[in-house]
Amino acid sequence: MKKSFSKITILLIAGFVTFLLGINFATPVSAGTSKVKFGHVAPPFHGQAKGVDAFAAYVKDKTNGKIDIATFPSGQLGGERSMAEQVQSGTLQIAALTTAVLQNFVPQGAILDMPFIFPDRKTAYATLDDPEVQEKIFSYFPKKGLIAIGWAENEFRDFTNNKRSVRTPADIKGLKVRVMNSPIYLDTFKQLGASPVGIPFPETYNALQTGVIDAQENPILTSILMKFTEVTKYVTKTQHCLTECIIVVSMDYWESLSKAEKKIFKEAAKVAIDTNRKVNAALHDALPKSNISIADYAKKNNIEIIKLTVAEREAFRKAMTPVWDKYRKKIGNDLFDFMLAKIKKHQQ
Repeated sequence: MKKSFSKITILLIAGFVTFLLGINFATPVSAGTSKVKFGHVAPPFHGQAKGVDAFAAYVKDKTNGKIDIATFPSGQLGGERSMAEQVQSGTLQIAALTTAVLQNFVPQGAILDMPFIFPDRKTAYATLDDPEVQEKIFSYFPKKGLIAIGWAENEFRDFTNNKRSVRTPADIKGLKVRVMNSPIYLDTFKQLGASPVGIPFPETYNALQTGVIDAQENPILTSILMKFTEVTKYVTKTQHCLTECIIVVSMDYWESLSKAEKKIFKEAAKVAIDTNRKVNAALHDALPKSNISIADYAKKNNIEIIKLTVAEREAFRKAMTPVWDKYRKKIGNDLFDFMLAKIKKHQQ
């Protein structure tokens, strides 16, 4: 005999199917409220982390708590490449990721990693805040399943070593340098005659201490906080690259937002970068725990900090010509020339 389903069983099955069909990557936490995740790799005290937190607070406030964003610093959701893949697949809603990593997905993002492309901080910020620049760069992301809505940043990168003062490209020749495992960074230091090594960031201190490497390149703030300056007493403020990050949103999640909510997210991105920059600037004047400036810390710990003259920095930029030529082919003349024109326009 055929067994018939009871009305209760049918209702249970129907309810379960409805539940499955209604699943969204943003997890409901109460009626009319969704909780989403925002991942990045910066430590909690850093300007980038504070900016991401400000983003989340702004969205929650402006949506009256409807969208509650949980932030995950310090790579809690995985490395940057992993998070990029998670956002691309839709299993993570939002992340702030360096262009050094994102260029593996969107090659045009490499334009921001061109060594010495920005002459100074003010010009960099004015250029990046130009709406036409954002529109142009962000336009390449949707085809890769990513929606770019704003900036975050680590900092300008500097050069520290334990061998000698560095003022010219020739001074770097022959040094073993730890760099980010990114083609542009490797090519940059090869062009300068160094021996670049893409070792993991957590291994940098030990590698410097044991002589596996002679130098490393990170923002001076990072170098002090990670204690790299304990084993590299020569610091040159090369500011060769701005470690810029882009806030990316999963395409599926973005499409689930209303027009008004999308507007709020873009406003939140502006709040994030403003907070990010202000906190980083403040950290230069008052380091965590010690509460003294970077300059005072350097004097106290016998660290030599060299600030390049305009002419010295120009010598480094000219040395990068072969690297620019190589990546111009990958990035495309249109975007490359567009960015150079915008940088020239905004130069202070």
